[in-house]
Amino acid sequence: MKYLPLLFLVLVACTAEPPPPPIPMGGADGLIPLPAELAVDTTRPPIQVRAVKWHFPTEWSDSLSIAPNWVFPGGEPKGTEPVDVRVERVDGLAQEGYTLTVGEDIRIEASTAAGAFRGLTTLRQLAPPDCERFDRCRDGFALPQLTIADAPSYRHRGLLLDVCRHFMEVEFVEQVIDGLALHKMNTLHWHLTEDQGWRIAIDAYPRLTEVGAWRTEADGSVHGGFYTKDDIRRIVAYAAARHITVIPEIELPGHSRAALAAYPELGCTGEELPVPNDWGVFKDIYCAGDEATFAFLEQVLTEVLELFPSEYIHIGGDEAPKVRWEACLKCQNRIATEHLHDEHELQSYFIGRIGQWLAAHGRKLIGWDEILDGGLPDGATVQSWRGLDGARQAIAQGNDAILSPTSHCYLDYPLAATDMEEVYGFAPEDVSGGPGRVLGGEVNLWSEHAPQHLVESKVYPRASAFAEVMWTPPARRDFTDFLDRLEVHYDRLDGMRVDYGLETVPVVMESQTDPATGTLVAVVEPAMRGVTGIAGFVPTGQDCPASVVEFGEPMEVEGEGEVWTEVEHRYRVLMDPPRFPVAGHVGLTATRTTIGHDLNPYYPGGGERGLNDGLLGSMDFRDGRWQATSGTDMHLHLHFDAPIEIDSITVRTYRYQNAWIFDPSLIEFMWSTNGSDVWEATEVRPPAPLARNDEQGIARWSAAVGGRRAWAVRVTLKNPGACPAWHDAASEPTWLFADEVVVHGRQVR
Repeated sequence: MKYLPLLFLVLVACTAEPPPPPIPMGGADGLIPLPAELAVDTTRPPIQVRAVKWHFPTEWSDSLSIAPNWVFPGGEPKGTEPVDVRVERVDGLAQEGYTLTVGEDIRIEASTAAGAFRGLTTLRQLAPPDCERFDRCRDGFALPQLTIADAPSYRHRGLLLDVCRHFMEVEFVEQVIDGLALHKMNTLHWHLTEDQGWRIAIDAYPRLTEVGAWRTEADGSVHGGFYTKDDIRRIVAYAAARHITVIPEIELPGHSRAALAAYPELGCTGEELPVPNDWGVFKDIYCAGDEATFAFLEQVLTEVLELFPSEYIHIGGDEAPKVRWEACLKCQNRIATEHLHDEHELQSYFIGRIGQWLAAHGRKLIGWDEILDGGLPDGATVQSWRGLDGARQAIAQGNDAILSPTSHCYLDYPLAATDMEEVYGFAPEDVSGGPGRVLGGEVNLWSEHAPQHLVESKVYPRASAFAEVMWTPPARRDFTDFLDRLEVHYDRLDGMRVDYGLETVPVVMESQTDPATGTLVAVVEPAMRGVTGIAGFVPTGQDCPASVVEFGEPMEVEGEGEVWTEVEHRYRVLMDPPRFPVAGHVGLTATRTTIGHDLNPYYPGGGERGLNDGLLGSMDFRDGRWQATSGTDMHLHLHFDAPIEIDSITVRTYRYQNAWIFDPSLIEFMWSTNGSDVWEATEVRPPAPLARNDEQGIARWSAAVGGRRAWAVRVTLKNPGACPAWHDAASEPTWLFADEVVVHGRQVR
């Protein structure tokens, strides 16, 4: 009988229910944007969500129909004993406000379906990131007991997506919308017409997509595409299900070359023009003096309004050169008959007339801040991109404003110009002081240099930071805390297969010069969390470094070349890691460097020593290494305490004529053989610097000196003059860009 208790225990163990499998823990440590109010109750145990039972108000059944799949994209937990998720309608909360309570059940209260959806989105972010992946949360998860009271700081929180410079597929646009909804953004500003492509089908004008939607690239390939009306209805409905409004942008009067390629008679000259395959601002725009232009635009907008139920329609209004209007008899007649002062007031007339038409059809106009020029049309909302002065001017006049300054909101800009911390530091609350309102803001993704496969890496995580700026009260925002939450958020983005990019330039290179020998010593350091890698110097003409060092270790640079890096972040090796053009040369032993031109505040390129610091510019002329002048010459003077022997002197310049950057007309190289008044010189004349050249790149101008001894070096770059007549900015001053005067040779011992 003494064995019976043991047998009993064995039988119980064999017949008892097995314990439930362990489940992952969710929480608030990955919430982006951060709620306005959040309180976690650590005194009570977490609840276990092994299954859910949904409860929705009947009147919201359609507008919240995607909720279960939205909250659990990888599938709902499939256990027993479900937790009730109750969505209830209450009065008195903000338009997109909600409360969320996790206790014995999960309760979301809101006054609108949009507010309820934002609360459901918070529930999605409270769940473990693994729930984004198929069947990873089938056994459920745990949540801490907590309460949230939340509402956005601004009513308009958006992303501009330019699908004109590079066309993007319908499924990809839907993927972009999912990302916006996850971050509680509520507006997709869809840029649909542009110089380089017309992307929306218009029945009355089929050539807009037959001709205007396609361009022949420089290599002979054809790029293009457009959205049918069914495509657009699908995207608008997809966004609406996620409580996102799609605002179309139909550009006028400028950025209209694709339309003019299809219908040349809409321009001032009637000239047949191709759809451009390059970027920039073009002087051919809609004719403001021809009634046919307004008939065309009103018909286009009639069909646009049928597709987009948005309160606002964006009409562009930016970067419209007036050179064609100045020479157009019809436009000049319009100025006279409408008693306008000049072409700027003609643009105001143009925008105002379209605004009146939209108002008569129950819609409101948004335009870029150039619509302020010549007088702001009544009721127009200004989207301020050239800083914030346009927004301040608009609200002072009683108009509304949307904030998109290039300084914080242009996600097509490289990380060196606008990184995530810069975006997070944006303070929209600083814009105030008038009867008008700041509706909110947008981050902009212009796609000149962002085809579809690069878009997400440019948008995220910078748009994550912007979403928090637009939603979370300023007193609650803290960048260090945001970075901590972003680490969890990355796991969620991984689950959604978002190809996010970097927070900032992943590595920086510091350099020092030995004044005695001119040796350049470079050190590459990580510039953000979680970055590791190696670096090495690759001389020009070679394919790989002779040796590599880990980040943080020094390397010597002799001659011209690049410091290559291999960078890893979050277990991913960067496919296009940073490279740093450098030059170790005897000119770095100069004891004094002076320049004879004024430093441009936008392109100071390292200041007084910037043209003699061993740091060369990249193909991005905004990288901080390029020094520039507008309309004037550039001068550099190097002084040496002891003579040097010079083999050659080189200067590199940048050319990008679309950005008004031209070759110099003359480069003069001089060296002093006695350090005072005896100078020898040679010069290089670039061929036809003002002739059209669509190639964007770096030119290298050199002079052989033949081992001459010298105590000083002077280099002068002559400005070629104003933009030529063929250029869209004819008569405007040209720019000169230079990065380094490289003196090859040796010290005299």
